[in-house]
Amino acid sequence: MMQICRSLRQLLRFSRRISSGIYLGQSGEARRGYSVSTSVAPFRSFLRTTNYPGILWWNFSYSQRYSTASEEASTSIPAPAADGEVVSFVRSIADEHEGPNHVWLNVYYGDKPFLKRNGTFLILAGQFLQDSEIIAMLEKVKLLQQRFSELCVLGLHTGSSASFAADRDHVIDLIMKEYITFPILLSNKNFTEMENGACYIMFRDSENPLVQHEKDLDIGTLYAVVEEMQVLQKQNPGDGNSSMACLKSTWTKLADAVKEPYIVSPIQNLLLYFPGCISADISGSRLFFSDTNHHRIIISDGNGSILDCIGSSPGFEDGDFECAKLLRPGASFYDDTEDCLYFVDSENHAVRRADLERRVLETLYPSSSATVEKESLWTKIASKLGFGIAAVEAKSEEFDPQSLLFPWHLLKSEEEDHCLIINRSFETLWVMDLTTGEIKDVIKGFQKIRDTCGNLITDKLSLLKEMPSDWLEQQAGTYLSSKDTLYATLISSLTAFNGHVFACDTTAQKVVKMNRETRACSMFQLVNYRILGLPYWCSFPLERVYSLSPTHELWTDHLQHFNQLPGRTDVDIKVDIPIDTELVEPLHEGCIWRQARGAATEVSGTNAELESSEKVGVAQKWYDELDNLAFSSAAESETIVEDDDSTIADTENFEDDKVRIHCAVNTSPGLSEVIIYAPLYLRLRRDANVDEEDNQDKHAARIADILKWGSHGLTTRDSCIQLLSRSEKDLRDLVFVKPLHVRIRIECPNHPKAPDNTKDIILTNSTVDVHVSL
Repeated sequence: MMQICRSLRQLLRFSRRISSGIYLGQSGEARRGYSVSTSVAPFRSFLRTTNYPGILWWNFSYSQRYSTASEEASTSIPAPAADGEVVSFVRSIADEHEGPNHVWLNVYYGDKPFLKRNGTFLILAGQFLQDSEIIAMLEKVKLLQQRFSELCVLGLHTGSSASFAADRDHVIDLIMKEYITFPILLSNKNFTEMENGACYIMFRDSENPLVQHEKDLDIGTLYAVVEEMQVLQKQNPGDGNSSMACLKSTWTKLADAVKEPYIVSPIQNLLLYFPGCISADISGSRLFFSDTNHHRIIISDGNGSILDCIGSSPGFEDGDFECAKLLRPGASFYDDTEDCLYFVDSENHAVRRADLERRVLETLYPSSSATVEKESLWTKIASKLGFGIAAVEAKSEEFDPQSLLFPWHLLKSEEEDHCLIINRSFETLWVMDLTTGEIKDVIKGFQKIRDTCGNLITDKLSLLKEMPSDWLEQQAGTYLSSKDTLYATLISSLTAFNGHVFACDTTAQKVVKMNRETRACSMFQLVNYRILGLPYWCSFPLERVYSLSPTHELWTDHLQHFNQLPGRTDVDIKVDIPIDTELVEPLHEGCIWRQARGAATEVSGTNAELESSEKVGVAQKWYDELDNLAFSSAAESETIVEDDDSTIADTENFEDDKVRIHCAVNTSPGLSEVIIYAPLYLRLRRDANVDEEDNQDKHAARIADILKWGSHGLTTRDSCIQLLSRSEKDLRDLVFVKPLHVRIRIECPNHPKAPDNTKDIILTNSTVDVHVSL
C-alpha cells in the first residue's frame, strides 16, 4: 500500500511540474526559458475517459514552444498545440515495412497486422546509440511488456540520413544483446516530442499521448499508470476491441508469453548465440558457458568436449536438466562443497541452483515452492498447452522495488552464505542469502557498487587487462558511457582456467582461448554435439502448438506424397548437404525427432514381428502423442547422456557423403503424416586450391543464405552478413546448425480382403525412398 501511495505521489508531482511550466528534460532537472502549455488536471482527471463507441482514450494534451526570449515575454505568446507527431507518423507507416524516411525492424508481417488499431500503447523514443541511459529505460519497458501481455510496446530510434545504414546495423546488434522482442522503427525525421532527449510516450487508441521525459522515472510509477489504464478499461465495457478486453498483469511471468527477437532469428542457428558469461570448476576441470540467447548452459571439459547441458527451451520451469526451462541465463559460480552451480536467470529475474550430481534444477529466488505444491495435474497440463487459466486469473501483486530486475553478474561474497547480484549496467546490486533466498540489501550507483564488491572484482579486472585491446574495443557497446563501465560489464565474460583465459566473444558468437604466457588467442572449439539433442527452435512440439506467442512460419525442407497399402511402411531418407559445406559430426540417433500423425503410429526401433500385425486406429494418435510427451523425451535424454557407445548409431546415419535417416510406421486406412526433425552441424568446406582467407564477406553471405534468411527479408540478410563479418577469425571455422524438416504424407485405401475368408484382412510391408537436397 505504501508503494502505491508513493507511485501516486510521483504522478501528482509530475502533473504539478507540467502545469506550473517546469519541464523535466534530459537531465531530469527543472528547465525554464521556454513555455509549456498543458491541460492537465490532477491524477484522476488526466486519466479520465471519454466514451465513444469502441473508443477509449486519455484526455491529455501536451504542447511546448522554444523561445530565446525571457520567460515573461514567452508567456505572452501562445504556444502551438502539439498534435502527436510520433503517434501520427507511426500510424501512417504501420503497414509499410520500409520507406524513404523509415524502416521497421524486428517485425513479422504475417496474416495479421503487427500493429493493432486500438489498445494501450507504450513507445520508447530516442537515440538508442548515443544515450548512455537508454539501457535502463529499455529494461523498464521490457519489464512492463512481460507483465502486461496485451500492452503494445514499440521503439523509435531517430538519426540522420547519412548514418541511417550504420544505425540500422547497430540497432540490430542492440536487439540481439538486449533481447528486444518488440518492433523498433528507425527514422531520419525529427519530432517535437523528442527534442529534449529520450522519452516514454503512452496513449490509448492513438489519441492525446502522454509524453514523459524523466529517464530515472521509477518502474513502480510506470506500472501504476498502466494499471490505471486497466481500471479504466474495466469501467468501459463498451470497448469493442475484444483483444484488449482483458489487460491482465501478474508479477509471476507467464511461460506461454515468451517471445524472441525476430530479426536476428537466422543467427539463432549458430552453435552459440550470444555466449554471455562463463565460469569454471577448477578441481573438476569443467567449464560452464551461458549460451544466453539459446537459453541454456553448456558444460564442457578443458578440451571442448560437451559433458552436459542445462535447459531445454525458453521459459521458467524447474526439473531435470532436459526438461528445465531458462530465459537468458547470465553469470554463474560453482560451489564445490555442494557440487552445485548457481546462476542468474536474467529475463526471469531469478537465481537458480543446478545440482550437478542429481542433474536437477531448482529456483532459489523467487521462492515458488508453495505455488508448485498447490498446482493440480490439470493446471499443469493446461499450462503446458498454453491456456494458462490459473495464471491469467492470478491476482496482481504489488511491485516490490527490492526485487531482482534483469540480474546479470553473480559473485560469491566473502561473507559466508551470501552472494552479490548486479544488473548488466552496473547500476543496482542485490545482496542475497544463499540459504534462504532472501534479499538482504540493495545498493544503487556504479561507484558504490565498486566499493562494495572490493576485491571480488579485482581479479576479474586484472584478467580483462590481459586481453588484447582490440578485443575489448570490439566488445564495447555504442551506448556505454565510460571505459570503467565497459570493464565492469565484462567481468562475467571471462575466467582463468588451466593457464589460459577463456572469454566469451558476443560479437563473433564464439569462445576465445588465450594462453596467459604467450598471449596467443584461438577459437575454443566445442565437440560432442549429441549431448545438446534436438534444439527447441528446430521443432514444434505439442506444448507449443497452442502457445499465445505466434509461430512465425512453418519451414519445410521437403514434402512428398505416397499412396501405400495399410501395414508397415519403412521410410528411408537420404539427405544431401549443401555442396560447399561439410558435416562437423555425424548425426546422432538421439538428436532425431520422429512423429506420426493421422492413421499411423511410429514404430522405429521396435520389434518388427510384434508390431507388423498391429491395427492402428485414427484415435490412436492421441494416445501416442501423450505417451511420447510423458515418457519418450526423458527416456531419450537419459540415453543421450548415459550411452557412450554411439559410434555405430552415428555411422548408420552417415554414408556416401549423405545423411541417412530411417523411420518405420504402421498405417491404417486414411491419411497419415510422418514428420522428422534433425539438426545438422555444418561448416563451410575449405578449398585447398583457392585462397579465400580474407574473403570474410563472401563467407558471411554464404552462411546467411544457408541459414534461410529469405522469409525474413533483405534487411535481415544484410544485418546477418554484417554481424558475421565482424569476426576476425576465419568464418570457415564457424559451426552452425542446419535444421532439417521433412514431411511425408501417406494415403492408404481400405484393407484388402483375404480371398478365402472375408473376415480377415491383409497387412503389407512396403518401403519408400525419400531424397532430400538442402
